[in-house]
Amino acid sequence: MTPLRLVVVDDHPVVRDGLRGMLGTQPDFEIVGEAASGTEALTVVAAVRPDVVLTDLRLPDPSGGTLIRLLRERVPSVQVLVLTTHDTDSDVLPAVEAGAIGYLLKDAPREELFRAVRAAARGETVLSPSVATLLLSRIRPSRPLGEARLSAREREVLALIARGRTNREAAADLHISEATVKTHLLHIYAKLEVPDRASAVAAAFQRGILS
Repeated sequence: MTPLRLVVVDDHPVVRDGLRGMLGTQPDFEIVGEAASGTEALTVVAAVRPDVVLTDLRLPDPSGGTLIRLLRERVPSVQVLVLTTHDTDSDVLPAVEAGAIGYLLKDAPREELFRAVRAAARGETVLSPSVATLLLSRIRPSRPLGEARLSAREREVLALIARGRTNREAAADLHISEATVKTHLLHIYAKLEVPDRASAVAAAFQRGILS
């Protein structure tokens, strides 16, 4: 299996070293470059053309949404996964609008980070729960608690997804088929009026369905 090619962008050397060491424990990851500024990131990514760029938001110029937009424009095949300590409107919204595939906080468990990198490489959106909740609150007002009537099984599926389980893992945990999990997810999306897994989890926390 060809390893996923990664570039790490952060202006703190200790953070880059830590990420390189952590990501390097995974046999399907290969660190092919790193950068300490936006300008350096653009140069490195253009040269090595990785699958995923993991980047902080607040870097020497350019940073944030501007850097993400330029990365996506210059190397359209790359997926940008934000890894930062900031989850305010002024940070999250420009990053997502600029084309970031995912947005994680630096206190995320390492297994969550590993899953996020793999999901980003597949083109799947990955958001930390607090970020998903923020985005959802910006596009839809809060609903009364319990308005969405999820079945007991749908709640079980949603709870597993919220803990980061894949469809296959959720199916194994519940002793049902992967196709059945997908069907439950489609019903959940329809009931919560959301387009994807991250939004479903955010909506469930926001409305008190999950705690």
